Amino acid sequence: MLNLKEPDFPSSEQVVVNQRHLAAKTLFESLIKPSGIRVNGNQPYDIQVKNPKFYHRVIHQGNLGLGEAYMEGWWECERIDLFIEKLLQAKLERHVKNRLSLLWPLFITRYINLQTAIRAFAVAKQHYNIGNDLFEKMLDESMAYSCAYWQQAETLQQAQDAKMNLLCRKLKLEPGMKLLDIGCGWGGLAAYAAEHFSVSVTAITISNAQFEYAVEKYKHLDICFKLQDYRDLNEHYDRIVSVGMLEHVGHKNYRRFMKKVDDCLAPQGLAVLHTIVDNTSNTTCNPWINKYIFVNGVVPSVAQLSKAAEGLFVIEDIHNFGPDYAKTLMAWHDNFIASYPTLNATYDKRFYRMWRYYLLSCAGGFKARYMQLMQLVMSKNRADCYQSER
Repeated sequence: MLNLKEPDFPSSEQVVVNQRHLAAKTLFESLIKPSGIRVNGNQPYDIQVKNPKFYHRVIHQGNLGLGEAYMEGWWECERIDLFIEKLLQAKLERHVKNRLSLLWPLFITRYINLQTAIRAFAVAKQHYNIGNDLFEKMLDESMAYSCAYWQQAETLQQAQDAKMNLLCRKLKLEPGMKLLDIGCGWGGLAAYAAEHFSVSVTAITISNAQFEYAVEKYKHLDICFKLQDYRDLNEHYDRIVSVGMLEHVGHKNYRRFMKKVDDCLAPQGLAVLHTIVDNTSNTTCNPWINKYIFVNGVVPSVAQLSKAAEGLFVIEDIHNFGPDYAKTLMAWHDNFIASYPTLNATYDKRFYRMWRYYLLSCAGGFKARYMQLMQLVMSKNRADCYQSER
């Protein structure tokens, strides 16, 4: 006797879910079409979707959903940097209507100061204190965690040395000068200036891990490291430098930061700011970066910085070498991938995917010229004409 079974039809609830996934997939594919990216295509920048929930998540959560979906293995891409580059170059944000859930962070940052002195140490706990072993494997010997200068360099070490030399030359350092390094990281630039230009350096950081590392490694040099917020500075210096620090200051504090530099800088002094710069003025950043990488961070624009410096400084020089950051990030990524087998006991697979996405998506942003890297030279009360360095 034939054992006939009723067909296994999907439930009405499953039908609704499938229709939602299909609608989200159709919308997602139409949105990315101008970029040339294809779902499950064969180009290195094409996205390979592993979970049908991906489409609805990205449509409704934007950048946050895209990054979290990658962390959870919902999609793959051979070249995430190229994928992000093509998305940004297509300017897809012009075709997507604002959602209230995505506007809420903008409202918060516009009216609330997320970078107060109390909140300032949060990013150190989230990012800079996660483990010196990771950064030692990923960075060069100087532990420089900012854009390198690749003009005549072939290796990461050469490019970071060139960046530090360029900063010191722009500062016009002379033996015996007092230099302040605001946001000194692991102390590489402070050490370079002390060793090669014979200056006395005060270097501040808000990271315990960076502070302890730098104090031990450079105890033989004329450097005073301090675990301190920039708002607590009260001494005077011949020169001031800040590298990769302004991204943590926040739009409500740019003027206060500039006033603090003005208060601490000698009348004939020079200050150099090395920072990522956005093409437009914003008060918030990519929500995925804010949640997982740099809490309360925001990238300034040239307009915001020049406004903050107005009446305090003469901006002597602006030097943009943003594409060099893409190359720097790719070098960090390659180092991280090569060294991960020695790190995986501490940093699990989810962290591995998070960190890869961070490095490669940022590289894509610089490749698309969505962000820039600029060095601003500022002076006060100088009668002579500043001659810039390159």
